[in-house]
Amino acid sequence: MNIEELRNYCISKKGVTEHFPFDEVTLVFKVMGKMFALVGLDRWEQGETKINLKCDPERALELRAEYESINPGFHMSKKHWNTITLNHDVSDTLAFELIDHSYELVVQGLTKKLQEELKSM
Repeated sequence: MNIEELRNYCISKKGVTEHFPFDEVTLVFKVMGKMFALVGLDRWEQGETKINLKCDPERALELRAEYESINPGFHMSKKHWNTITLNHDVSDTLAFELIDHSYELVVQGLTKKLQEELKSM
């Protein structure tokens, strides 16, 4: 997977916007103003294809045990976030599934008002 495929997949989701809230190299994808994915673009240029994604805590532990390329979230809550190194032992199919999972977790945590607003988009 390349950065364009990743970006296009993330921004194709309903209610998603992209931002650089921390610096000019950390691309953050948000749904209704809440983060669900972070990518360090400077690292992508260096060949480190990593993305931080929110994950159910139990599933996060299972994934970390099964995949060498899935680790506790770098600079994030280790309980709720994973850092996934793409293009190694994590298939693109699984990567897209984990993006979907992160997105859905964030949507589930939105207020009822924001969830309704998202549905009407």
